[in-house]
Amino acid sequence: MARENEESCVSWKKQADDIKKDFEFKEILGTGAFSEVVMAEERATGRTFAIKCIPKKALKGKESSIENEIAVLRRIKHENIVALEDIYESSNHLYLVMQLVSGGELFDRIVEKGFYTEKDASTLIRQVLDAVQYLHKMSIVHRDLKPENLLYFSPAKESKIMISDFGLSKMEGTGDVMSTACGTPGYVAPEVLAQKPYSKAVDCWSIGVISYILLCGYPPFYDENDSRLFEQILKAEYEFDSPYWDDISDSGTFLSPTPPPPLLSLSLSLSRRIAGDTALNKNIHESVSAQIRKNFAKSKWRQAFNATAVVRHMRRLHLGSSQEGSSLNTPSSPAPSNPLPELTSRKD
Repeated sequence: MARENEESCVSWKKQADDIKKDFEFKEILGTGAFSEVVMAEERATGRTFAIKCIPKKALKGKESSIENEIAVLRRIKHENIVALEDIYESSNHLYLVMQLVSGGELFDRIVEKGFYTEKDASTLIRQVLDAVQYLHKMSIVHRDLKPENLLYFSPAKESKIMISDFGLSKMEGTGDVMSTACGTPGYVAPEVLAQKPYSKAVDCWSIGVISYILLCGYPPFYDENDSRLFEQILKAEYEFDSPYWDDISDSGTFLSPTPPPPLLSLSLSLSRRIAGDTALNKNIHESVSAQIRKNFAKSKWRQAFNATAVVRHMRRLHLGSSQEGSSLNTPSSPAPSNPLPELTSRKD
């Protein structure tokens, strides 16, 4: 598969000694560990794109990962998924020309709203589910669904939501299971933590966690001690606390308060329960936005959202009853004798 991806990428790349002959770089949108994203205007058409600029020296040893990401993105065409428009290559860089989305991150928009309801949350999740259902029909598993990867297409009030960042995605082969431990703490499914073979159901688990947060503003699983956090996830220990869930309909609590059997992924579908038919239209903005500010402004959560931080720190954590579990903020913690699997960007 890797060889096929490589040949496909080579045949589709446009050679360009100077990409700025075709695009005018406007501003930097973001900087990652191995790349920089800039807003750029195509000189021939005046269209604006987001270009991911990746130095080739940063790709050494990671070629298969970027080839996989490109192969996945080239197969995707959905209104709620950020599209890959083109690929350029120079002697020193690889450039991924992406659809520009300008509406901001999910949580930022919710906090900025003056009015937010369970029905609004239902509309968001319905769009995410539709996109993920499409991915799964294409035999693609995202494997890193989280609020930071959900972006609004535009600043418009009724803007659609877009799924981004396919760096950890996987195209399923003839089998239905995967084994590489990857994802983001807080959103990763229990079977991944347990080092069990897993399927595309891990995306459904992540959507369940996101849905929970959208309705109350805080995560279902959280502990300052990371070992205890993962124990909660493995046991599916979460609550619908009063008063935060008092104004949510019964259909909104589709995450059953009775813990499911260990390692059983949450299964969601485009059903009436989350289609918005019974979702309440009561304004819950004050409560939800206050909890989002409180829980997701913490540097710990900001780092947890970063896949690079996961790769660097997760190998140091372990499951069990130890009270010495390390934090994502403490990379100098000693490695445990029974370590968790590394959550990695390496593909199966």
